[in-house]
Amino acid sequence: MKKNWMALLMGIVMATLLLSACSNEGSSNEADADGGSGEAATEQVLKIGNDQEPAGLDPHKVPAHSSIRIYEKIYDSLLTFDEDMKVQPELAEKWEQPDETTYVFTLREGVKFHNGREMTAEDVKYSFERIMDEETASIAKSYFDKVESIEVVSPTEIKFTLSEPYAPFLSYVASTNAAIVAKEVVEENGDLNQAAVGTGPFKLDEWLPDNHVKLSKNEDYYKDGQPKLDGITYLTMKDESARLAAIRTGEVHVTTLSSQSIPLAEKSDGVEIKSYQSTEYSYVGFNVNKEPFNDVKVRQAISLAVDRKEVADVVWKGDAVLSGPIPESMGQWAIDVSQEELYQQNIEKAKELLAEAGYEDGFETVISTASTYTDMVDTAQLLQQQLEAIGIKAEIKQLEWGQYIDTWTNGDHDMLVGRNSSGSDPDRSIGFFFSTDGSANVWGFSDEKIDQLAEEGRTTIDPEKRVEIYNEAQKRVIEQTPNLFLVSPEKFFIVRDSVDNYSPTANEPENFNDVVIME
Repeated sequence: MKKNWMALLMGIVMATLLLSACSNEGSSNEADADGGSGEAATEQVLKIGNDQEPAGLDPHKVPAHSSIRIYEKIYDSLLTFDEDMKVQPELAEKWEQPDETTYVFTLREGVKFHNGREMTAEDVKYSFERIMDEETASIAKSYFDKVESIEVVSPTEIKFTLSEPYAPFLSYVASTNAAIVAKEVVEENGDLNQAAVGTGPFKLDEWLPDNHVKLSKNEDYYKDGQPKLDGITYLTMKDESARLAAIRTGEVHVTTLSSQSIPLAEKSDGVEIKSYQSTEYSYVGFNVNKEPFNDVKVRQAISLAVDRKEVADVVWKGDAVLSGPIPESMGQWAIDVSQEELYQQNIEKAKELLAEAGYEDGFETVISTASTYTDMVDTAQLLQQQLEAIGIKAEIKQLEWGQYIDTWTNGDHDMLVGRNSSGSDPDRSIGFFFSTDGSANVWGFSDEKIDQLAEEGRTTIDPEKRVEIYNEAQKRVIEQTPNLFLVSPEKFFIVRDSVDNYSPTANEPENFNDVVIME
């Protein structure tokens, strides 16, 4: 009996070991299929050290990057872009263009909002009409000024009719700011700044101001196998040293750091630096409704007084290139600004222009900036020093993020240091920011030539002719200097080694749909 009992016990042990081995092999293979080299961690919640609190989650109204990086996970648009910046289907599975002013989109069937309701063409119509409604004050309104009518053909088909040919139309339909939203959620809450219900890969679970934003996996997402994560938690860490410490200890999986902190991060074990040339540029915006910035000679004098190479070297540690209104990363659309006269530092010429404008002895002004972005503060401080050479005494006003957004929106500033993104079409860089009716023209700037070129660029279909138009438009914007364009920075993500399948690109720097957290 004893021998039989021992034999039975050994059999159970061997069977258990064999079962365990098979189970482990299966886990390893599954992880390898996801691109990993080991086992997936039990908790698939990606923790991100966020440098800024979101300013609201309404995709039609809020332009702040701190908001976009979150609500772009919650909402989808009809179209999207691939890595080569080519328009691809998203909520629309296909589209047709019967003529130059008509676009017909066929929607995917069975796509659900996070509240469980199926999305239809009525939701698409409502979303675009909300964007186009002046009372919404949508950041994307000017994107769709050429839309004459929107017709629901069927629950899965919708037709847009434009007033004339409009080259950027599909690019703007693919914008995050053209997200499809649910009417009942807007009506229930007034807007979507605090309540977010979309069709995207992640759902809003909780937003605790100045602490964290929690997203969870959309189990009904229409893309099979995505997202692989169970959730994403954005931990608000405005202090850069706190983010550096958190990524070193593994408190967070991903964060961003300025160029100054990259050497420190590189010395840390278990982390990897992932970089890409951004479509952003740093700028100084002038309130052209205020003296002395209503005089183009004053704005040009400031441009001549600024040493942009020093901005690149000091603020970005050399990890930046000169930029105009369309940054270098936009390829064929960008001009070589290094040869532009207003990009050559010339103190004497700057003083002459100030004297011609009636400011021979200079003047006093205020440079406003966001206190929580190191690069913006450093840029303001460097400009303060450089402008002293032509007699301009600038006080720096550091604003909390909410104040900064309000200041940008209301035009309540003299000079404002910031960063903009060029988007996917050159019309954004010219018409959106600098045409008289541009949704993001917060500078009070108006120029007939810019308006004319912006209109030609929008309505010209031939790509080569569009390049010529936008080349001329960039030179005109630089000459008029409603903004002082500085540099386009390289951007950095600091990532723990446990994060698999993540490669930031200029188009999709924070696409985590295929990410897996490994042990």
